[in-house]
Amino acid sequence: MLKKTLITLIMAIFTLACSSPEENLKNAEAVISTTRMTNYIQELASDEYQGRKPFSDGEAKTIHYIANQYKEIGLEPIQNDSYFQEVPLVEISLTAPKHLNVESLTKFTKLNYGHDFVAFSRRIQNEIKLNESEVIFAGYGIVAPEYNWDDYKNLDVQGKTVIVLVNDPGFGSSDRTFFKGNEMTYYGRWTYKYEEAARQGAEGILIIHQDKPAGYPWSVVLNSASVPKLYQQAKDNYQSRCLVEGWLSLTAAQGIFSNANKNLNQAIQSAKQKNFTGFNLKTKISLAFQNSARFDKTHNVLGLIPGTDLADEYIFYSAHWDHLGIGPKMEGDSIYNGAVDNGTSLAWMFEIARAFKAMPQKPRRSIVFLAPSAEESGLNGSGFYVDNPIFPLNKTVANINNDLMLPYGRMKDVMITGYGQSDLDEYVRKAAEKQDRYLLPDPNPQSGMYFRSDHFSFARVGVPALFARGNNDHREKGIEYMSAKEKDWLANYYHKPTDEYEDWWNLEGVAEDAQLLFRVGWELANQDAIPKWKDGSEFKAIRERSLKENN
Repeated sequence: MLKKTLITLIMAIFTLACSSPEENLKNAEAVISTTRMTNYIQELASDEYQGRKPFSDGEAKTIHYIANQYKEIGLEPIQNDSYFQEVPLVEISLTAPKHLNVESLTKFTKLNYGHDFVAFSRRIQNEIKLNESEVIFAGYGIVAPEYNWDDYKNLDVQGKTVIVLVNDPGFGSSDRTFFKGNEMTYYGRWTYKYEEAARQGAEGILIIHQDKPAGYPWSVVLNSASVPKLYQQAKDNYQSRCLVEGWLSLTAAQGIFSNANKNLNQAIQSAKQKNFTGFNLKTKISLAFQNSARFDKTHNVLGLIPGTDLADEYIFYSAHWDHLGIGPKMEGDSIYNGAVDNGTSLAWMFEIARAFKAMPQKPRRSIVFLAPSAEESGLNGSGFYVDNPIFPLNKTVANINNDLMLPYGRMKDVMITGYGQSDLDEYVRKAAEKQDRYLLPDPNPQSGMYFRSDHFSFARVGVPALFARGNNDHREKGIEYMSAKEKDWLANYYHKPTDEYEDWWNLEGVAEDAQLLFRVGWELANQDAIPKWKDGSEFKAIRERSLKENN
């Protein structure tokens, strides 16, 4: 018996020694299974998980399911024998106002909540009230010294409400030197606009919604506003934020401008010019609502594959676990299951972990698998992680994140959201060529998707971050087919109860993306070099400062 065991061991060692690195990678890739992916998604997107809302019974069920998958795959806990990192958040619920009262020089109008506007507040206080707040149009609401741009120049907005446009002045332009042209910069994101209005001392801010510049329809704004909001806990209880934040529908904004004897379309065109100056709309608005706050903790879920000689350096894979929970009923269903958003990406990440474990040798660098919480409420889980890192950020080599992986089969393209930001593009290109695929810069950079998923949390602290997946060019049915499918999904499934697993799904494309990005991670983990941000990236200087801390 001992002799037989020794012979088997010797043969295994001989086989390993004779196997080429490429053969080992192919064997590991072959482990990735669409059957298991289907099982993960069917479980996580079932009604039993109640839409995977942080703080809910669905959270407890979700995070323990993920931890059990990590354990079964063979990932190690990250601290104190636990897979969990506590994330202290505050959940703010509001009793929505029915109306926004708008008083111009000549007319009094009542705007209806949901149809014309949404409003909310981060402030942890019971009564939220705007009383005849003066309204100022502040263009795009941007202060960007590197572009010599200041929409608040010569404007007094202290204690007033600003109305601003979504996106940035470069939207629709091919001039890459003007706010990166049609590609949205961080200045175009609603998160920035709320922050800047607060820095300027505004009492309130309302963003004018437009489908194309925003990158999503009004229904997404409404659905997100209609559920309790989660934020990281703040020492000042968010008293430094505007009292009221919110959105106006395009039609409502046109009415406000018209009643002030202004033309909104002309104002939009003027706001794109460098000599633009905002103006007082000679309008006052009033509304009141109540806030209630609940303090609690949600959880990120992390698993680890320790490295060898470079074990103190880390490659992160990430895919958020949360969705919107239970919300307003749509066609009789109130559970926002989140099968594509983000069950498919969790399945992608689990199978990549299995591929790493299937390799006959450990990676040189350590591999961390992070399932952040509270992405849907503003990247709160990943944001908390990078603000409170378990592993040093200057030793974190790269983040590979995914989100919204569509279940329509195999793709020719590998779409990179944020293409041109870092050297990671070239790693993807090399892996894509082995699959007879091509790289595609995000064809809709104006949507600002680079700032809307968890890779951005890593990017903002300087860690090179990648968001790549097949999305636009179906291998058999082509570009037009996928364009129609993506538009249909965004219109009829995104952030809706209809985002459920269906039997027609084809996860072969998600599996192929897992194989590709496993290869990218394996190369990153086993070379001496580290990826860098490219010249012109807003994150390059942050990374360089971080790396100096090693010296």
